[in-house]
Amino acid sequence: MSQVAEQGQRAQYLSFELAGAEYGVGILAVKEILQFETITPVPSVPRSVRGVINLRGSVVPVIDLAAKFGLPETAVTRRTCILIVEVRLDGRPTVMGLMADSVREVIELGPADIEPPPPFGTRVKVEHLLGMGKAGGKRFVLLLEVDRVVSADEKEFAERAGAEAPPAAEPAPAAQA
Repeated sequence: MSQVAEQGQRAQYLSFELAGAEYGVGILAVKEILQFETITPVPSVPRSVRGVINLRGSVVPVIDLAAKFGLPETAVTRRTCILIVEVRLDGRPTVMGLMADSVREVIELGPADIEPPPPFGTRVKVEHLLGMGKAGGKRFVLLLEVDRVVSADEKEFAERAGAEAPPAAEPAPAAQA
């Protein structure tokens, strides 16, 4: 369970749809939501890595969660989006993109609203889940532990992509009057 929920406080999650199921990630990990844009394919990467995008001059790897969970690749529609999230790779914050069919809403859950992950019946490995959130008392949302979802292969690719990115331009020295 998330640290906030363990402390008895409510936490917010961004819910999104993926292959007919509803998932959620902690809102604090989400940096922004982008309308789907062209992804540059990269050869010799895991099937779940769709490629990279240019986000304001930075190379950002994009993971197709459907492919990651063993489903067919996400079909691009007008509602397809990329969640820009910050994950921890070996203790360092790293920006990555996660493809989703569509974004639903921000939900707020307390400890009583989160059940332990089910040991069966989901496409996601149990170790990738924080639990199952009861949203609005009617539906369940699979809450992802985003740092754990990114595998060793994807981490290695993200590190390589970051290392190959052109260095950020240094600011020009201020002119003296």
